[in-house]
Amino acid sequence: MRNTWRNDKYAAAERARKFMNVLRAILVASMAWSVAAQAAECPRKGSLGTSRILSVDAATTPRVGLMSFPQTLPLEDHEVVLTFDDGPWPPTTPRVLAALARECVRATFFLIGKPASEHPELVRRIAAEGHSIGHHTWLHRSLKQIPASETREEIDRGIAADEMALHGVATTTPSTPFFRFPGLETTPATLDLLQSRRIVVFGTDLWANDWIPMTPSQQLKLITDRLRIARKGIILFHDPQAQTAAMLPAFLRYLRDNHYRVVHVVPAAVATHVNGAP
Repeated sequence: MRNTWRNDKYAAAERARKFMNVLRAILVASMAWSVAAQAAECPRKGSLGTSRILSVDAATTPRVGLMSFPQTLPLEDHEVVLTFDDGPWPPTTPRVLAALARECVRATFFLIGKPASEHPELVRRIAAEGHSIGHHTWLHRSLKQIPASETREEIDRGIAADEMALHGVATTTPSTPFFRFPGLETTPATLDLLQSRRIVVFGTDLWANDWIPMTPSQQLKLITDRLRIARKGIILFHDPQAQTAAMLPAFLRYLRDNHYRVVHVVPAAVATHVNGAP
């Protein structure tokens, strides 16, 4: 009887594994279609737009962002990647999405699991509008400050909550294997864990300090001054910040008027399908 029980348990596990493989294939194909459609269409003449799609693979690019790591994304002069942390947040995330949509711009949102579980409709809206969804833990606790025994749960619970909100499946295998540490605070163990799971860790190249209270015009000056020096890079904002939501339309106009180009990052599997490979 014990052997029968073991065989049944193995068979059930194998069925679950095959189901998840099929589901991931469907999700990749769906994301590829969305990315291709969104990148190809922009009905508003003169808008900033999204200039190109950049494939990011943990096998070759496990960690990016010069504020934390020695390497970053292979961007050309006047190319930027827009990223937003700590959402979704109903009072402000829709305002950020509206500003991006007006300029036909695609960004990456690193979501906290708990608010994602509370606002799944907003998570699905972010994805439906063509943006990439990365992961930012369950409660935004510093992974340097909590016991090492709790770090994996904080990461996995956040991923599972984001995936449940997005696809209705609470898997710890992310459909978009992008992750950003709260406060950019890494540890060797968690970096190794994410690399072993082929999850790309995003730092940033510059940020707007938008967690510090300031006016939208002050924030605009701060980030544009930094961008004039850097000339390119990954930019970190926080979509729950009202000052960021208010500042963003003017910042996108600045990018357009100063001939910057927005690059949309996607997982390598999605980019492969977009480019027509099987």
